[in-house]
Amino acid sequence: MTTRMTVKPRPVLHSVTALALLAAAACFTLELRRTEAGNAPTAPTLTENALAAPLAANGAADREPLDRSWQRLRNPDRSVLRGADGELLATFTDGARTATLTGPSRTFTEPEHTGARIVTTDWVRLLPRAWERGAERQRWFTDWLRRQLGSTEDDLFATAFQYTAGAPVRKDRNGVPYAGDASFGPLPKGSRDASDRLKQSDFPDYLGVPHTFPDGTTVRPDPRRHRSLDCSGYLRAVLGHRGGYPLAPNDEAGGGLPRTADAMARSGLGTEVVPRSGGSAEGTGRPASLDTLHPGDLVFFELKRNGGRLDHAGLYLGRDTDGHQVFISSRSEADGPTVGDTGGASRLDGEGYYAQAFRTARRL
Repeated sequence: MTTRMTVKPRPVLHSVTALALLAAAACFTLELRRTEAGNAPTAPTLTENALAAPLAANGAADREPLDRSWQRLRNPDRSVLRGADGELLATFTDGARTATLTGPSRTFTEPEHTGARIVTTDWVRLLPRAWERGAERQRWFTDWLRRQLGSTEDDLFATAFQYTAGAPVRKDRNGVPYAGDASFGPLPKGSRDASDRLKQSDFPDYLGVPHTFPDGTTVRPDPRRHRSLDCSGYLRAVLGHRGGYPLAPNDEAGGGLPRTADAMARSGLGTEVVPRSGGSAEGTGRPASLDTLHPGDLVFFELKRNGGRLDHAGLYLGRDTDGHQVFISSRSEADGPTVGDTGGASRLDGEGYYAQAFRTARRL
């Protein structure tokens, strides 16, 4: 007996058709996934202390170049930008507008008062607003960094040396000198001692024109103090009038950098990077360490030993070619801004006059 298998054509055809459709759908789905994967943006990679390719605040595709990375450091809290080989590109300190960027090497000298040479790759600039953690992702900062990193436009250091002995006069569009060799202040009548030169010469005195502050206060120049800047007036000229940092008309008004060295140190502006001795605001001893100082910091001194009141201020420049930690300030003995030794070596290390009088530092 022969057994026959009956074949039903239509069900077989349906099965073959279904399998073909499923295979086609699978191929289409796989290809679609490949296409979507190829078009998807690469997610930023996060490591413990660094942020690679941080996004801008608006979520745009404007990213940090892949050969740069961000790192968080402490004491003081700050963010540093590094290059592909780990080299330092910039430093931004929490609560401060002062930023230090690495750029072309420069040499600063002041032959009239010193043989010291400051050779530096530090370029100190002011941010549009105080730094905070995570600001590297914000549009205001990415735009600022794109303009400033590698820029050779005058920074705070270049501006500071435009008032030292022998510096040429620079005038604005109206013919008003805004830079050039500055005096400290006038001598009292009958005195020939340089150390007797009078304080209280602010940037309006140097310019010889009135200045109206944001609170509406107008300060008029004293003709006797024309082209003069005392220590705090000098910092206000460099950081404020030229650099754009807000200025207050006096020590009491608030809203900006105060008028005197003591008020600047106690203002709470920026970040204190070298606390006063013993952590007390009235500390009268030298700081235990200078390790947290950074180029661009404001440094404050107690020269007269008058109960803790700080009576001198300068701008920290870093180390000179001999390894000393030096600053620039306006002083009576040199009759103006100097990084020299007249009236005491401009050093924070060692046992010199200013080194022993150094009390605290602040990063604006």
